[in-house]
Amino acid sequence: MELLQRFVAGELDAFESLFRQHQRDVYRWIVRIVRDPAMAEDLTVETFWRMHRGRAGFNPEGNFTAWLRRIATNLALDHLRRRRPYVDLPDELAAEQKPDSAVQQQTRLALRKAFAELPPRLRVVAQLGLVENETYPEIAEALGISSGAVKTRMFRAVRLLRKKLQRSGVHP
Repeated sequence: MELLQRFVAGELDAFESLFRQHQRDVYRWIVRIVRDPAMAEDLTVETFWRMHRGRAGFNPEGNFTAWLRRIATNLALDHLRRRRPYVDLPDELAAEQKPDSAVQQQTRLALRKAFAELPPRLRVVAQLGLVENETYPEIAEALGISSGAVKTRMFRAVRLLRKKLQRSGVHP
């Protein structure tokens, strides 16, 4: 609590302590959303810059981690809105890679394309929920929305993914 009060008061040492404590978590959170390690590094730095600039608006008795995660999520979403529509999703890591059949490869490509075509606000919910296995309350807190809104967005994202996959000849 004292650290947060010092941070809000503008002490540079408090900011540095918070940066050191939360840098890895913020980076990991952003990279899970944007799927680009280099961009995640840039967005992590920007997150802490915005955190520092907005410190006067933070209540030291509030949930610092949720506030910081919301800043990071908003920056990641803004990045997704601005960048090209195609997003590479990593292949599943298996102990032993077997050659893909043509059908599996077609399915994987269709799924990547369908994910990339989702609107950013649906894509981030689907990414965090379906790929990263985050819970609805965790997603809601990170995005600054209700759990009901997360459920609605997840429903819409899954419905759009199904439609896109069916159009491409893949039946989920």
